[in-house]
Amino acid sequence: MEHSFEPLQNDLLLRAAWGQKVERPPMWVMRQAGRYLPEYHEAKGNRDFFECCRDAEVASTLTLQPVERYAGLLDAAIIFSDILVIPQAMGMVVEMVDKKGPHFPNPLQSPTDGQYQTVLDRPVNVADELDYVYKAITLTRKKLAGRVPLIGFCGAPWTLFCYMVEGGGTKLFAQSKTWIYKYPEETKKLLHKIADICVEHLALQVKAGAQLVMVFDSWAGELGPTSFSRFSEPYLAIISKKLPEKLKSMGLDAVPMTVFPKGAWHALDSACNLGYNVVGMDWLQDPAEAVKIRGSRNVVFQGNADPGVLYGTKEAITEAVEQMVKGFWVGNKGWIANLGHGITPGVNPDNLRHFFEEIHRLTKA
Repeated sequence: MEHSFEPLQNDLLLRAAWGQKVERPPMWVMRQAGRYLPEYHEAKGNRDFFECCRDAEVASTLTLQPVERYAGLLDAAIIFSDILVIPQAMGMVVEMVDKKGPHFPNPLQSPTDGQYQTVLDRPVNVADELDYVYKAITLTRKKLAGRVPLIGFCGAPWTLFCYMVEGGGTKLFAQSKTWIYKYPEETKKLLHKIADICVEHLALQVKAGAQLVMVFDSWAGELGPTSFSRFSEPYLAIISKKLPEKLKSMGLDAVPMTVFPKGAWHALDSACNLGYNVVGMDWLQDPAEAVKIRGSRNVVFQGNADPGVLYGTKEAITEAVEQMVKGFWVGNKGWIANLGHGITPGVNPDNLRHFFEEIHRLTKA
């Protein structure tokens, strides 16, 4: 280990993710470092989103804000970064357009457009290209001083591929569908390359200080069962198989791995066999049903309250927590409390506090 960090005082998340019995479910939420916090806007200032990601000091400050605000309630920090740093490392230009989200000025048009072959053939020195992410992780881990573990992450190959061909967010997925149904083999080649870069990126995050890693397949729900088994699952499986081997070759210990195939409710059963310790799920899954599908497999679930409940009343939040606790919290193991997707802008931070306090109240032994 080339960095020395203070010992972890709260390892609840790691124990739970390894499938151990724990005194209460660990809690954190996706996008917890973000726009709903007034202090986020203050620290971000007039910097562009990717500028914040590239500045280790700013990224670490933003990562720590929720940990400080919800001290004693939050059991993890997740590094302030973005899934689209991988397409950037692959040589594609990505801009963050205010109020619109990410934009690729030159998306991949077809396998014959020249750019596809360039992206496919171009060697990617992940350590150099994404060095700023690793610097931010190391600095954040030092600033955390053992308070809670730090989560590293990447986008899943399918989701990154969608952005690379669509040029940004989309409702139709017309380009993505054109690729998988017209150019399936070329699509798979690119997905494989992205998967290998994901492995490298996650391994380097662990080397820098990440203690758990998560793979976000945000657009998994766009694929039906057959397409999901062809264009998403095999590449998620590459990551779960190769990452532990890569860490071992670097002299690093294994860390728990989480996969989040958002919207792919039909694939819960097979997601439990993908080789990840934790399967994240969105609010389209019923907690008790999900536990039945899992059966005796030693897989931990993470989720899954509708983020929109945080716009509601305290009573509505309590009811959502009660449903999760009743369904997921079986025998003091197998659940990491979270939302079913990232927290949304405009949420009152006190409502998130209430969400955490209710999980605490309803699960403490």
